[in-house]
Amino acid sequence: MTNTSSLAIQRFISKQIFGGLTAPHPDFKKEYYKLRAASYGLRATLATGYSVLATGFLYHFPVHDLAQRLLKAIRKQDLIRAGDRVAAAVSGGADSVALLFLLLELRSELGIVLSVAHVNHKLRGKESDDDEQFVAESARMHSLELQTQDAAVSREMDSGIEAAARKLRYNFFRKLTRDGRVSKIATAHTLDDQAETVLLRILRGTGIRGLSGIHPRLVLEEHDRTFGEVVRPLLGFRRSELEAFLRERDQPWREDSSNRDLAFLRNRVRHRLLPLLKENFGPTAIENLADLAEIARAEEEHWDSAHPQIQPQDSDSGDQAVHELALSSLQALSLAAQRRLLREWLETSVRGLSVSFRLIEEVRDLAHGPAGKRLELPGGNIVRRTRQDLYIEPSRRAEGSDYECRLPVPGRVEIPELGIRLEAVLADPKTVPQDEYEGLLDPARLPEELTIRNWLPGDRFWPAHTKEEKKVKELLTNRHIAGVEKRLWPVAVAPDIGLVWMRGFPAPAPLQSRSSSSQALWIRETRMS
Repeated sequence: MTNTSSLAIQRFISKQIFGGLTAPHPDFKKEYYKLRAASYGLRATLATGYSVLATGFLYHFPVHDLAQRLLKAIRKQDLIRAGDRVAAAVSGGADSVALLFLLLELRSELGIVLSVAHVNHKLRGKESDDDEQFVAESARMHSLELQTQDAAVSREMDSGIEAAARKLRYNFFRKLTRDGRVSKIATAHTLDDQAETVLLRILRGTGIRGLSGIHPRLVLEEHDRTFGEVVRPLLGFRRSELEAFLRERDQPWREDSSNRDLAFLRNRVRHRLLPLLKENFGPTAIENLADLAEIARAEEEHWDSAHPQIQPQDSDSGDQAVHELALSSLQALSLAAQRRLLREWLETSVRGLSVSFRLIEEVRDLAHGPAGKRLELPGGNIVRRTRQDLYIEPSRRAEGSDYECRLPVPGRVEIPELGIRLEAVLADPKTVPQDEYEGLLDPARLPEELTIRNWLPGDRFWPAHTKEEKKVKELLTNRHIAGVEKRLWPVAVAPDIGLVWMRGFPAPAPLQSRSSSSQALWIRETRMS
């Protein structure tokens, strides 16, 4: 706005503040004089909560106080930079809708290209579809590109509905960044979410790393290649102030009925425990929990960067996958450093091992005890103490043996050594779970029968999105897969081609199913009953 005449200011107020209404209005005169004051270089806060400032004859309008805080938080943490292609992850709930509208206000100031991402998990039937329609309409109204994904979650998943849904969402985010459609995904995690996470981890049992809660940024990577980031710029904002911001704008949002289901532990924390803490210890109790996460995160970063002695040196002795830790290096450390080193060593040596405080203490007791003692880990591995070292190795009953069998296409085969069944299925790619999509093969490029076996020394594999072919042993080591699990890892071999499939890795690019294909070869794994 460059015209500072009385009539121009009245028209400006009518359009921007009162939605086109003309005087008289109870607050019209008050807002008029605020803008007149701003024309002399004074900052004025209008009835809507926006700030306006005139510099010369130019009005800068509108910047809501909440948007100003968000801009400050983004710049302080360097979460978003000019030129970033940012997708706001919008579920339709109040937090994510507020994030979208705040980023809309700031996108010119930030210099970003803004879009919207939405995942429909199909958990609530029509309600889920209505959420998707609401988000699509919001994107259309503001001429924003919409990225959507149907990622149905089974209620029978062993890992839990919430964990399974999160995995599917982040697989989608990873795909968006990997394909170059966006460089960053902004999610609407709030200070309340942070407090809930810290409390949940305390109740379940955690250490300093767990207390660090939700991190402001998460790097998206696969096979040592970085694609983009998930950023959480609202971690310093309360849910209540975001809802107030939307009410000021008369902006509706969607309510997720599952957020009231007390069968979920997080909902019990949200609706029972946090209100109890607030009532008995004051509203600052919630902020204090979020502050604890910030303190713990800084402590964890310090330990990781400033104490290389707590990083274990992996000793992979060929195919035996024996991991050792020198007792002299362990016992020279302080108690806190010993616990951190043991945690890192255990997690690095045994893929998927749940390392609790009690387990760390049991291994520490073993290290300080007499030589010759052993400790069995969950899953069958053994920690053995010698005079100078601790060793992790497979137990004798878990050592297993080589295997090889034929897999018709289509068809299936059982592998007793792994306790699994592999099935070659000719399927429509649209029906395959998102996290399995990159393993789909083009059946036209393969023979009618594959050989399934454990990998052998010298085997090489070239997963899609990697620069070059690598040894299977190296690929598994990079993922910290160890012991008997590593030695018996399954691969599929085709005559005159070599390795065409490797469990858990993308298929080779020349053999992958094309996006336009109506049929793909899916090697599906299930447990033997």
